[in-house]
Amino acid sequence: MSTSESLDRMELCESLLTWIQTFGVEAPCKTVEDLTSGVVMAQALQKIDVVYFNDAWISRIKPEVGENWRLKISNLKKILKGILDYNQEVLGQHINDFTLPDVNLIGEHSDASELGRMLQLILGCAVNCEQKQEYIQTIMMMEESVQHVVMTAIQELMSKETPVTGGNDSYVDLDRQLKKTVEELNDALATKEEIAQRCRELDMQALHVQEERDRLRLEFNELEERVAALQEEKSSLLAENQVLMERLNQSDSIEDINSPAGRRHLQLQTQLEQLQEETFRLEAAKDDYRIRCEELEKELLDAKSQNEELTSLADEAQSLKDEMDVLRHSSDKVSKLEATVEHYKNKLEDMGLLRRQNKLMEEKNTVLMQTNVSLEEDLRKANATKGQLETYKRQVVELQNRLSEESKKADKMEFEYKRLKEKVDSLQKEKDRMRTERDSLKETIEELHCVQAQEGQLTSSLLPMVSNDGSDSLAAEITTPEIREHLIRLQHENKMLKLAQEGSDNEKIALLQSLLEDANGRKNELETENRLINQRLMEEQSQVEELQKSLQEQGSKADDSSILKKKYEEHMEKLRELNNELLKKNALIDEMEPKYNASSQRVEELEEALKKKDEDMKQMEERYKKYLEKAKSVIRTLDPKQNQGSGPEVQALKNQLQEKERMLHSLEKEMDKTKCQRDHEEKLIVSAWYNMGMSLQKKAAEDRLANTGSGQSFLARQRQATSSRRSYPGHVQPATARSMSNVTA
Repeated sequence: MSTSESLDRMELCESLLTWIQTFGVEAPCKTVEDLTSGVVMAQALQKIDVVYFNDAWISRIKPEVGENWRLKISNLKKILKGILDYNQEVLGQHINDFTLPDVNLIGEHSDASELGRMLQLILGCAVNCEQKQEYIQTIMMMEESVQHVVMTAIQELMSKETPVTGGNDSYVDLDRQLKKTVEELNDALATKEEIAQRCRELDMQALHVQEERDRLRLEFNELEERVAALQEEKSSLLAENQVLMERLNQSDSIEDINSPAGRRHLQLQTQLEQLQEETFRLEAAKDDYRIRCEELEKELLDAKSQNEELTSLADEAQSLKDEMDVLRHSSDKVSKLEATVEHYKNKLEDMGLLRRQNKLMEEKNTVLMQTNVSLEEDLRKANATKGQLETYKRQVVELQNRLSEESKKADKMEFEYKRLKEKVDSLQKEKDRMRTERDSLKETIEELHCVQAQEGQLTSSLLPMVSNDGSDSLAAEITTPEIREHLIRLQHENKMLKLAQEGSDNEKIALLQSLLEDANGRKNELETENRLINQRLMEEQSQVEELQKSLQEQGSKADDSSILKKKYEEHMEKLRELNNELLKKNALIDEMEPKYNASSQRVEELEEALKKKDEDMKQMEERYKKYLEKAKSVIRTLDPKQNQGSGPEVQALKNQLQEKERMLHSLEKEMDKTKCQRDHEEKLIVSAWYNMGMSLQKKAAEDRLANTGSGQSFLARQRQATSSRRSYPGHVQPATARSMSNVTA
């Protein structure tokens, strides 16, 4: 749409440039650049009204501007002001809803579309001045395309003009004459269309006749050439015949048919007769074509005469059409004047409605002010409660630290209690077993020697298998799935923090709050894992102590001591691995604490930005109150009797009030929409985070179960028992001492 409008403006500029050349001004006016100085337009305005645009006014226009665009803009501003003043003071018209030309673009960039608007204003002055009939007649004498564009520009400008005074009494007779003239012009247009159709038909007939005449002329020329050729051939044959006749007279007689001369004579005679017949036929065709050509020339002359008559009728129809356009323009102007009178009557009625609406707006403003005061009170209360909330947060953090320390102490005491209880049970069972073994060993000492020999062989064959299984389980334990899960969690937290930085302020607050909660949850998980690792460390230390005691008790047996040494080394290696894992967890906790502090600081910064936005909203509300007070003062100062000058100002104020109301409604809707969207995004982020944590935990559990098999070693079974005790500490008892006693046995 903008492209078509720019093309129309370019065409308007070209047509009005052609029209401005009809004034015959002294300055050159062939191109757009010639008009940008404003000298041509000033001279044209002086020719339109020499009284108003006098020499004093012309002397204000600087003729020698050169390439100085600032002087051009100054001249154009003076010309534009003179045109508007002329319309208002002399013609008594206001130009409303018409986009005034941008003199900066004309003077600096030679913009053709803006120059077309300036020339359109000059055209309006020309068709409304005292010598308007002369200028309208000049427009009628121009080309039809240029005339159509100029008439369209006049109608567009007339639709934007509003006369200062109105009345329709002097236009009654003119209206009747216009209706009659319009009917006559419609009949003339219909006649013109019929004549134009007849002209087109006659032109087609004349074209066909011309083509037929050319074709016949070519055929005639061909026949003349053939006749000339036949005549030459005839003369040659006559000469030859003469020669032959002489030869016959000298030699044989041609009467004798049997003689060669007689046969030649007969042949030439028949050929001569054929050529004479052909010549007669061609001469007859030549006469027919000559007669046909003369008839076609007469028809062509008749068609030309009819075409000239129809051309004169078309010119008359065009002049009637131009007169009809002028009368139609006058009729449109009468209807616009009547509409203007009705418009001012309606404005008088709207004044009372506008005053009532002003009262309603004042009441609404008071309600909004009361609402604003209540909201400010709520904001002060919220700020007061915010300080209390910060103190509560600090107290909660201190209580959580105390709780974690107390829980560590309680876990340690509970583990010591369980370890001592297990130790007492194992010692009791060991005491009972030793009593039974003491009685049985006395009776079966010979059988025990045989059993010891068999056990020595079995131990030498099974010891490599046990050592291999233990090393595999330890290698699988080193790369635990908890480390992979922790890396995935950290990568996801890093990605979420990057996404949070790219969002808006409200989304950043929501995401950082959710990440802060997740960091707290992760910190709690790491603390629980740390506690579980401490429990496992205590369990391994107790197992190491038991192995050391059992090693001291069984020092006399070399084979058993070597096995126990290997088990002791395996447990010490596992103990070192647990210590390394504990150090990693502590380092991870240390890494998470700065993130937690940075997130808290970011939340505080975003809250400060939110406070700044609230202050900006307060400033906008204060500005809106000032605008309302200014509008009230302007409305109070208006005089109800001065209806002519007050109408546009009141309408402008009314439009401003309506625009402010629409802006308030749109801002409220946008705020509600943003709030709903933010709540929805927070819910989605929390649910996605929870689902991801559950899936990762499930995957880690599956990997942990997949690593366990049916053929497990002793250390693998011990780790499985330890993990089961860690999952259910209140219901499952460790079986480390019993396993060790069974292996020893």
